[in-house]
Amino acid sequence: MGDGRARLDPVIERELTVTTPEGELPTFVFHPEHGGPHPVVLYLMDAPSIRPALRDMASRLATAGYCVVLPYLYYRGGPYREFGASDEDMHARQDLMGTITPTNIVSDAQALLAAMADDPAAADGPVGAVGFCMSGGLAISLARAMPERVQAAASIHGAWLVRDTDDSPHLGLDRIAGEVHLAWCDPDPTAPPEDREVWLAAADAAGLRYTIDVETEAQHGFAPAGPRYDRAASERHWERVHALLRRTIG
Repeated sequence: MGDGRARLDPVIERELTVTTPEGELPTFVFHPEHGGPHPVVLYLMDAPSIRPALRDMASRLATAGYCVVLPYLYYRGGPYREFGASDEDMHARQDLMGTITPTNIVSDAQALLAAMADDPAAADGPVGAVGFCMSGGLAISLARAMPERVQAAASIHGAWLVRDTDDSPHLGLDRIAGEVHLAWCDPDPTAPPEDREVWLAAADAAGLRYTIDVETEAQHGFAPAGPRYDRAASERHWERVHALLRRTIG
């Protein structure tokens, strides 16, 4: 089965604090109770931040035999918190989104992997990175910056994959040694068709191994439970992510 629910091992969820060059990073770790150590997957939050829906998804992935690491990427702007749907919370999230870039996510990932190196549940080997919304490009950036370690990257309804910056996720794709999957919504104001054309042209020129699903029925944000959830598109992303991880990190 491709949905990650075939295993019956209970999942352990733990919280830890990881020290990075810029502060203390609250992190949630999910892994099966038995059978470790497990390949590590960096699970990068979307703009609404860590919440029950995203923790459920991390737990679901862990049941397939992975050590899933879910960091609170807004830590540069203050302590961990969950966000609601108020205007105040929406404005706060918008400000915090600007604190995360395709460059500083690399030092975050290096600190996370260093912490997991001492964790008996985590295997020492190739890792995957899965990002949603604002983190789709961040997952790709990790595969580009850490090719010896990050062998799989998935961008699920990724936003701003083509930027007017030197660290844009469409640049330097020839440095990626692993494989990338994209689930791209059309239409999506954060990732318009012209950006898709630019990204795919860069990927082809770089000889990148990648797969892509263009979702024309689902909206941006289709993967987690919530107002934009689309079952067909979400289950398709699960199938693709599981297949990608099996091919690359085991």
